[in-house]
Order: sequence, then C-alpha cells, then structure tokens
Amino acid sequence: MSWIWLIIAGLLEIAWAIGLKYADGFTKLKPSVITVLLMLASFWCLAQAVRGLPLGTSYAIWTGIGAVGTAILGMILFKEPATVARLLCMLLIVAGIVGLKLTTKG
Repeated sequence: MSWIWLIIAGLLEIAWAIGLKYADGFTKLKPSVITVLLMLASFWCLAQAVRGLPLGTSYAIWTGIGAVGTAILGMILFKEPATVARLLCMLLIVAGIVGLKLTTKG
C-alpha cells in the first residue's frame, strides 16, 4: 500500500506544480486555493508512504514523478521546449526512479 500512496503523492505533486502556473504567483484566488489543497494532499500521501518505505527513497521518487510529469505537461500545456537534451535528462530521472523501486523493499 505504501507504493500506491507514493504514486498518488507524486501525481498530486504534478497537479499542484501545474497549479502554480495557473495561480499566477498566488494572485488568483480559486487556482491558489486548489493548488494549496493539492499540496496538502500530496504531502499527506507522502507521509503515508514513508510509514512503510525509506524516507530517502520515497522523497526521491516523489520528486522524480513530480519533475518528469510536470516537465511533460509543461511541454504539452505551455509549449515549453521538448529538446532532445531535456527528454534524455527526463529519461535519466525515470531510470533513477525505476532503480530505486527495484532496490527498495516495502
């Protein structure tokens, strides 16, 4: 169950990171409130995950899911550059996430 909490936490991290863009520096009320609620939910899910998984592994995977997911959505939603270098770097992050998953018990 800890891995499920961690995946949910990572997906929520993507959501709140994208929410930051829509909140426009927390100047727009509704997107700001939604973003903060997503942040709290993400942290809560991460807290549940670390009850059964190592903290370092959990945090690295959480941030990795968030970083890659946010970068991909940035390319799709905000037309950010999808250069070969960026894609290769994201692939390295994914490789690290997979490696941590394969070497962690829990």
